[in-house]
Amino acid sequence: MKRLLITGGAGFIGSAVVRNIIATTEDQVLVVDKLTYAGNINSLASVVGDPRYRFVCADIGDQQVMTRLLGSFHPDAIMHLAAESHVDRSIKEPAIFIKTNITGTYVLLEATLHYWQGLPAAQRMAFRFHHISTDEVYGDLPDTSYLFTEKTPYAPSSPYSASKAASDHLVRAWMRTYGLPVLVTHCSNNYGPYHFPEKFIPLMILNALVGKPLPIYGDGCQVRDWLYVEDHARALYQVLRGGCVGETYNIGGNNQQRNIDVVVTLCSLLEQAGAPHPPGVTAFSQLITYVTDRPGHDRRYAIDGSKIEQELGWRPQETFNSGMSKTVHWYLTHREWWRESRIDRLRLSEKPEYVK
Repeated sequence: MKRLLITGGAGFIGSAVVRNIIATTEDQVLVVDKLTYAGNINSLASVVGDPRYRFVCADIGDQQVMTRLLGSFHPDAIMHLAAESHVDRSIKEPAIFIKTNITGTYVLLEATLHYWQGLPAAQRMAFRFHHISTDEVYGDLPDTSYLFTEKTPYAPSSPYSASKAASDHLVRAWMRTYGLPVLVTHCSNNYGPYHFPEKFIPLMILNALVGKPLPIYGDGCQVRDWLYVEDHARALYQVLRGGCVGETYNIGGNNQQRNIDVVVTLCSLLEQAGAPHPPGVTAFSQLITYVTDRPGHDRRYAIDGSKIEQELGWRPQETFNSGMSKTVHWYLTHREWWRESRIDRLRLSEKPEYVK
C-alpha cells in the first residue's frame, strides 16, 4: 500500500487517476484541489465512501497549507496534475496561468523538497514526484509523419504551453540541483467521461444536443492525437510505479485525427445513438460552422509512445472509435453531471476550445 497525494484530483484527468487507483489498487489517496471553475467534486462521487480516499480543498500555491498536508498525510509519492489548461483562456488572461502553473509548481516543489529531505534514507529513495505535463510544450509539428519524442526541443506557442514548459523546467531543475526524485510525462489530447463542457469534444456533443453551432477553427485540418482519459490514468500510475527517476515519458493514443473529422464522427455517433434532434435540425452535421482561427494555433501534434511501450509495457486499450463511442454514450446518460457543470459553472459560448 502506498500513500499518494494527488494535486488537481477533482479535474478531468486527475479524477480519472483517482478513480482508477481506488478501483484497482490498495493505495491511499489524498486529493488536493482548489475547486476552480473546472474542478468538480462530483467527478469523485464514486470513491467518496472509500476509507482510503480523502479530499482537501486547498491551493498548491499556499506553502503553509501544503507543508502541513505533507507533514500530516506523509505521502510516498506526489502526482502533480493541478494546472490551468485552457489555451483560449491563457490568451485572454495569462496571469493566472503564470500564477498557478509556474508559481504554484514552485511552491509545491519547495514544500515537497523540505518534506523529502526530512524523510529517513529508505523513504527518500522510494519517494517520487510525478509531474504531469502536455505535448503542447513541444509546439507545432510539420504536416508530415514526424512525431514528438522525449528528446523533441521545447517550442511552446501559447501562454498556456509556455507556462507548462516553465513548470517542467522547474521540476527538472529541482532534481538536478537538490536531488528530488522526479518523473515527467507528456500526454496528447485527452477525451472521455467527466470532461469539462468548455473543451472541444464535450462542447461539440452538448452544443449539438441543444442545436447550437459546432464551430471549427480555420479550415478544421489541425491534427491532434486523441488519448482516452482512462488509458491515460493507467499510464500515469504505471509510470509512477515503474518509471525510472529523472526520465520523461510521452503518452499518446495513437489516434491522429483532424478536428473536422472528430466533429463529423461525433455527429455520426449521435445519430447512431438515436439522440433527438433539436427543433429545426434534421441532421447534427448541419450545425458545423467554420470560424476565424485562433491566434498562434498549432497545426499538428502527434506523439511517439514507443518509449513507454517498450520500457513499461503500456499501450492504449481504446481505439478512436471505441473511445469516442463510450464518450458519447456517457454524455447521453449523465445529463445531471454536465447540466450542473454547464449551467452553474459556465455559460457555454459558441466558441470552440481545442485543449485537454
